[in-house]
Amino acid sequence: MKRRTKIGLLVTLGVVILAGATGLAAAHWGGREAVMKRFVTSAIDDALATAAPTPEQRAAINAARDRAFAIVEEARKNRHGRMEEALALFEAEPADPARIQAFRERAEADHQRVREAISQAIMEAHDVLTPPQRKAVADYVRANFRHHAMR
Repeated sequence: MKRRTKIGLLVTLGVVILAGATGLAAAHWGGREAVMKRFVTSAIDDALATAAPTPEQRAAINAARDRAFAIVEEARKNRHGRMEEALALFEAEPADPARIQAFRERAEADHQRVREAISQAIMEAHDVLTPPQRKAVADYVRANFRHHAMR
């Protein structure tokens, strides 16, 4: 075999291995949404660890978190349909202000449901934790998430 052929085969093999590893990693991690869900869950667990919640408190907070995640997931599933509708509105001749306004109102309603679900989860966590536990969680967040707009 010629040297060029060997190099070409090695490069091709490397690309195949890299593509396979990337595919396996994506399948294992479940995509961007799954990674964010794991990140948020981990951050909540770490913050709660400083407050030493009881198993009942932890279960109540996890249930609130899961309800919020379900609303976010529902909104995410509708994203493709919203994009298609937005593109259809963009392509329409002439532009229909009433349809655009209706589209905007539906999108705002979806965002409002997500905001309410997150606010509800925060309120449930607040109601379950004692004042010293809430302070411990707040101190943890201040110390570890200052880079998230806490300036």
